[in-house]
Amino acid sequence: MKTNAARLLDSLGVKYALRDYDVDPEDLSAETVAAKVGMPAEQVFKTLVARGDRTGVLMAVVPGNAELDLKALARLSGDRKVDTVPLKELQPLTGYIRGGCTAIGGKKDYPVYVDETMELFDAIAVSAGVRGTQLVLAPADYLRVTKAKTGPISRDKA
Repeated sequence: MKTNAARLLDSLGVKYALRDYDVDPEDLSAETVAAKVGMPAEQVFKTLVARGDRTGVLMAVVPGNAELDLKALARLSGDRKVDTVPLKELQPLTGYIRGGCTAIGGKKDYPVYVDETMELFDAIAVSAGVRGTQLVLAPADYLRVTKAKTGPISRDKA
């Protein structure tokens, strides 16, 4: 299924592959998605939506096997404090639902901050904008399309 994100990549001439998987609404974890699309969890990136006290709404993209470090994100984004947005605000802000959020082709272009480990891989996967489909593409293309800033914004899960 072509999503807005896929159509945007098509219009920009970016090469990608779509990988569909069966969705379990009870388990939307990136580790589960990674196993279903046949990629290591550290190459499957999840998009989280946060709000900084200076920048406002922003997107943080971290590896599936890690968690977002809010203090590190605040440092990278120039905020004093950053918090993830409540789940009820996700769809009104982005047009996406939990498990289907992506920084490509959203309702609005929010600033995007990506964990620096993305650049270690030849290919990464991110949500295509719906549950059940991942986009697999080169990190350089993802970073260019989202105009992302990279830095150390994740930490190992506790």
